[in-house]
Amino acid sequence: MYSCRSLIALSLKNPHPFSLYKPHISSFSLLFSSSSRQDRITLADYLLRRHQFSPETVSKLSSPEKYLKNPENSDSVLSFLEESGFSRTQIEQVIKRDPVVLAAKLDTTIKPKIKVLQDSGLSPNDIAEIISTGPWILRGSTDYRLGQTFLTLKSVLGSVVGVSKVLKRHGLLLVRDLEKTLIPNVEFLKSCGISSSQMVKYVYNFPRFFLNKPETIKECVRRVDKMGFSRESKTFLFAIRAISSMTVGSWELKLELFRSLGFSDDDIASAFRRAPHVFAISERKIKEVTRTLVHKGRSDISFIIRHPGLLGYSVENRLEPRLQVLEVLEMKKLLPRKPSLTTVLTFTDERFFEKYVLPYLNEVGNVYASLMRANRQQKPVL
Repeated sequence: MYSCRSLIALSLKNPHPFSLYKPHISSFSLLFSSSSRQDRITLADYLLRRHQFSPETVSKLSSPEKYLKNPENSDSVLSFLEESGFSRTQIEQVIKRDPVVLAAKLDTTIKPKIKVLQDSGLSPNDIAEIISTGPWILRGSTDYRLGQTFLTLKSVLGSVVGVSKVLKRHGLLLVRDLEKTLIPNVEFLKSCGISSSQMVKYVYNFPRFFLNKPETIKECVRRVDKMGFSRESKTFLFAIRAISSMTVGSWELKLELFRSLGFSDDDIASAFRRAPHVFAISERKIKEVTRTLVHKGRSDISFIIRHPGLLGYSVENRLEPRLQVLEVLEMKKLLPRKPSLTTVLTFTDERFFEKYVLPYLNEVGNVYASLMRANRQQKPVL
């Protein structure tokens, strides 16, 4: 049985290196009673019979068999959420992700926080979506901090709509002290030449990156500069993020991996400048892609150095099927000229199918279809 902390960590899929808000374990005990008296009701029975929650939701709770301490308070919480515009699905998401919400004090904890969000300009639907993805907001910060954090995000993103958009994906930003992380990191990166529009886009897509300590970001920039990366490059931020996602030791191991595959230090720097994100890919995948491209005689290390983005593709779902189709077409001399390998591998699935499969269904249709079925991919019907 998972503990409360395990439940939160698993449901959020907490990635390294950031530690997310984890309420003190004693708060979980507020939800349950140690008594087994007959007039008590288990959490499972309460949710299933009294409020008709789905069995799937209840099965994912950490302690459904424990006795609920104050069902009447929990009734009030659930009723308030419904009255505030939460759908049944959203309410179940809230409880599944943080069942301790059922024990929260409605008048002094939940209502004030909902009011802060309302006063910030968020619609009822926005609030319901944000809370359902990050229910810890309801008990993870003071009302004052909640309002200040919202204003901080708005100062960076420029609008309530922008804040709503990012919080629907990363609601826990509201319980972090952004004045110590996001703001100094944004200001420093602006001083490095990053435009405001690029910064806003990056905050939308990778907000956790900005929760690094400012000293960490500065050190990452120093290391990226050392790799000869231009600060004017559109992928400058991606390079910083790639390095920030690894410890110094992990980074050195990744460099050793590339060297073992035949990359010189200059090759590594060149590949990093072209596609920094691939350096965050697992060693296993880098080896598999390199082996697939090189050992089949389709390319060499110099080709991968020129096109390092290929290292990010799936061997099973893209490289193997396409290379096999290409091999059949070339063996049967059906192509007027040898196609560019980068073109073949970077086409969208739809474009590849239209150009290299559809015109040659009799020759490669069965091969392609069987490979797609083996990889459990849904492709156009042949």
